[in-house]
Amino acid sequence: MFDFNLMGIIAGIPGLIIAMVVHEYAHAQTAVWLGDFTPKIMGRLTLNPAAHIDPIGLLMLFLVHFGWAKPVMINPGNFKRPRRDDILVSLAGPLSNLITAFCALIVLLCYSRFGGHMTTGIYMVFQLIIEYNIGFAIFNMIPIPPLDGSHVLRQLLPSHLAYKLAGLERYSFWILIILLVTPVLSLILIPCRTLIWHIFSLILSPFF
Repeated sequence: MFDFNLMGIIAGIPGLIIAMVVHEYAHAQTAVWLGDFTPKIMGRLTLNPAAHIDPIGLLMLFLVHFGWAKPVMINPGNFKRPRRDDILVSLAGPLSNLITAFCALIVLLCYSRFGGHMTTGIYMVFQLIIEYNIGFAIFNMIPIPPLDGSHVLRQLLPSHLAYKLAGLERYSFWILIILLVTPVLSLILIPCRTLIWHIFSLILSPFF
């Protein structure tokens, strides 16, 4: 689970930063598009990594390839359709990570096929951009507060169940720690990762 390979850490820095920044910027931009300017007022409508990176979440990404960034604060009261729009904002982050991973995969495949020799370092950078973005998307869709998946589930549940789900946030840190140190998380993440790679392969197979 833990990886202290120096080359891997250095090569992973671009992927980590891109995954966090793209994810949170997508939340902020989608919220603004839907009528809530809170992220813009709070300085989150930017691609500046300093506005989005959470040190602990960054460390977790380094160690286990799954982590988090500073959450983008929104005010659902500013949305025309609060429940629907909150779901869209929540999905925007993971979706942006998958799009980023897909684009990086295309670049990697094009370079490998048409660009000649690729150094080990460059290959590793692109590989980790893909892996971190896929991992970030999957991890954030786990329905445990305050992850994006919990926001989606909360808006779909009846009010009394949504309230109970929100109450889990006080225990979320320990729940996530338990998931990280037991095989449970792998049982969730590995099939999801395999499915995503399968979808990518189906889309790209006619071209590569």
